[in-house]
Amino acid sequence: MVVVKDSGGNIAKKNVGQSGKKIEPKSPVRRSPRLQKLQRMATPRLQKTLEDQKPLGGCKRKRLSDGLKDQVSEKMTEAGFVEDIVCTSDPRTGHNSGCPPQVDDWNKSAANVKRTLRIFNRFYLRFVQEEDKRCKKPKNGNASDDSLRRCSKRPDLKAISEMVKSNKILYPKKIGHLPGINVGHQFFSRVEMVAVGLHGLWLSGIDYIGESCKMKEYRNFTLPLAVSIVLSGQYEDDVDNSEEVVYTGQGGNDLLGNKRQIKDQVMCRGNLALKNSMDQDVSVRVIRGHKCASGNIRKVYTYDGLYKVDHYWKERGVAGFIVFKYRLKRIEGQPKLLTNLVSFARQQVSRGHSESDGLVCKDICGGQENLCIPASNENDVPPVAPSGFEYIKSIKVAHNVTMPPNAPGCNCKGKCTNAEKCYCARLNGGDFPYVRQDGGRLVEPRDVVYECGPRCGCGPNCVNRTSQQGMKYQLEVYRTENKGWAVRSRDFIPSGAPVCEYVGILRKNCELDSVSGNDYIFDIDCWQTINGIGGRERRSCDASTRLSNHAKEIYDQISESEPEFCIDAGASGNVSRFINHGCEPNLFVQCVLSSHHDVRLARVMLFAADDIVPMQELTYDYGYELDSVIGPDGKIITMPCYCGAGDCRKRLY
Repeated sequence: MVVVKDSGGNIAKKNVGQSGKKIEPKSPVRRSPRLQKLQRMATPRLQKTLEDQKPLGGCKRKRLSDGLKDQVSEKMTEAGFVEDIVCTSDPRTGHNSGCPPQVDDWNKSAANVKRTLRIFNRFYLRFVQEEDKRCKKPKNGNASDDSLRRCSKRPDLKAISEMVKSNKILYPKKIGHLPGINVGHQFFSRVEMVAVGLHGLWLSGIDYIGESCKMKEYRNFTLPLAVSIVLSGQYEDDVDNSEEVVYTGQGGNDLLGNKRQIKDQVMCRGNLALKNSMDQDVSVRVIRGHKCASGNIRKVYTYDGLYKVDHYWKERGVAGFIVFKYRLKRIEGQPKLLTNLVSFARQQVSRGHSESDGLVCKDICGGQENLCIPASNENDVPPVAPSGFEYIKSIKVAHNVTMPPNAPGCNCKGKCTNAEKCYCARLNGGDFPYVRQDGGRLVEPRDVVYECGPRCGCGPNCVNRTSQQGMKYQLEVYRTENKGWAVRSRDFIPSGAPVCEYVGILRKNCELDSVSGNDYIFDIDCWQTINGIGGRERRSCDASTRLSNHAKEIYDQISESEPEFCIDAGASGNVSRFINHGCEPNLFVQCVLSSHHDVRLARVMLFAADDIVPMQELTYDYGYELDSVIGPDGKIITMPCYCGAGDCRKRLY
């Protein structure tokens, strides 16, 4: 894409489109991009479809040192587990951790966790899409989010069922620390924990390996055996003192009512599993659930490390019924508990500007966006605000660029709900690309998304106008130590949600020679990517995408492999111009067509690839290939990468 910054925050010109096309950097003698050597690479991993991804499995650990082996019980060593091990340091932070000591192994495992959650979210959104169609709509044809939720049949559980069927659960029934999941790792639902195998039961508070298990790893153990517990306030007899927990056994609780105990508990299933874990000195993972203030998530679950059951007893609880109590003590040497910091990551950060450290501008957009965009700077002395550009909310068109006429639209009224009758849904392969949840989420990346436009009968709140509804999450521009300006979100952003549009001046590529200050160029190469022109690797999930007759006439005339148009955000742009490159990005690029159907002039949107917690930097893959940039002297130019990702290539190009 666009901005490349050195350690001093200086900018070198880089032009990259959706497919990762590379063009030489700015040189003393400017040449037209059409005369420059083009370099290309395959699309990022996040653009692959579910079907293209290889089955996931647990990442194997390398053999541990003798010193660490001494911490493992004899039974667990025989079974091949590394269950009580606390590594001397986290390869990423330097703090004690339960992850493997090898950096490469940790990076691979963390990538597996992220990829598994993306698979789950895509399954989940597909089933949400199915539920939207299944649920009966009111007579007026408009279905509110509340009415859909009432008749929903748990798309999250359907997604988990599909992952089990396709063998995509990352760590099924594994005891101890899980590679890639450090102490403090947060999950935003129980089903996410099921997807990765941290806690395998979406409802029960005790996950255990049952007596019917035939896995050879457990042949020397007395089953059932506890794997993990969730502390979430469901039982009135629980006592939580952080390092020491008194956990109430399962059973006899009115889960659907007032959460109080209504009958005696029995020593079986999870209760027996915790007792067996104590008898066999096997550790148990402890996860704490916390209520959320954010409207997008109800609870967040934090992995707090390994505990040992050192005592159990039975007594009459506060409601007068027999309950089993288990005292668990946290194993020493693990990272410090972050439970008291969870509220920062799970709640929306205050939008009061006075609370921002290093605030240098209350709103860089000057009130143009739905939400203000503050800027902070704690690195420069004296601190300065972003400058040298005009903030614009929407695309400006250069005087010599002619926009296509408005495309035909659908005849839907109010909101588009019937994909079989909606003209725009047919352009998207027979379905709507978005679901209504959380204000609109894209089910999966596509070659191109066709949204409703000015000639459609639906209103501005139609789900198929999701990217046109303005910013929904408050972003903040901030100064970094070695990457110049960057962008983070103050709100929780769910995967598939639109974050912002890449906005600037729409220009012709062939006339960039006469443009000054064009350090933020984004080539619109949607057509080249769709057709795999020039070595580009297309997204394969849109095989059924239908093209309008007008669009086909335009496409038939395109023979060049180079994009004809670009977006220049140098002198005029929006918040997207400050978003940096990431080797493990949490955003992806999506071309969108709304007012017209000419992909040469498609809108460029950035969507969330993962669930993004507040104050996490937003990044997307600029798509450069190593050794792909050639200077005017014919020598390869290199640029260090400071993204900080676990598998960072250390070089941007």
